[in-house]
Amino acid sequence: MLAGIAQHPTFRPTWLAFLERGGIFAVAHVRGGGEYGEDWHNAGRKLTKQHTIDDFLASAQYLIENKYTSTPKLAGEGTSAGGVTIGGAITQRPDLFGAALVRVGDSDSMRSELMASGPANIPEFGTVREPDGFKGLYAMDAYQHVKPDTPYPEVLLTTGVNDPRVAPWQAAKMTARLQASTNSGKPVLLRVDYDAGHGMGSTKSQRESELADELAFLLWQFGVPGFQPQK
Repeated sequence: MLAGIAQHPTFRPTWLAFLERGGIFAVAHVRGGGEYGEDWHNAGRKLTKQHTIDDFLASAQYLIENKYTSTPKLAGEGTSAGGVTIGGAITQRPDLFGAALVRVGDSDSMRSELMASGPANIPEFGTVREPDGFKGLYAMDAYQHVKPDTPYPEVLLTTGVNDPRVAPWQAAKMTARLQASTNSGKPVLLRVDYDAGHGMGSTKSQRESELADELAFLLWQFGVPGFQPQK
């Protein structure tokens, strides 16, 4: 997680459909979160944001090295500010992941302070109007680090048209850039909910519909029977 937020153990019954089909769900408590106090939080902010991505990549490598999964069936996911994490992960190590979910994710960090909610995030992420702020934001900006002719994994990005926290143009820009840059032949798709925002105010049916699409995307890409296109 990011921005000092702690994620605690919890039972998620909605993930049973994925687990029952052989899936494994792991949470990476990366620096920048609040799990180990304020020092842990500060170790993944601004100029130290790369620690967040490094921890996420190390967690992914651990799962592979200990044979929980393999690259073709490893998916990374980041939500909101976690878009920095998953965006950095797939742009720095596209070879490590089979798929990625970028859920209402911050992927254009250098322009984030221009969003309606942007000024409130400056204490956490910095501002391009200051030298160190510019350096930190450029380093964590996934959009700026997408390279042409690169074999990126399959990616599903999501957004809500009424999102007041991460403007939908971020997901649209990142989708377009990945689609134009990848040479892997794997899909890069954008899911837009025209009746939703950042997710916190979504209805139960909206949340379940989004999760169903995300899991179906992963199961499709991982070759699970029953989720393949009809010939």
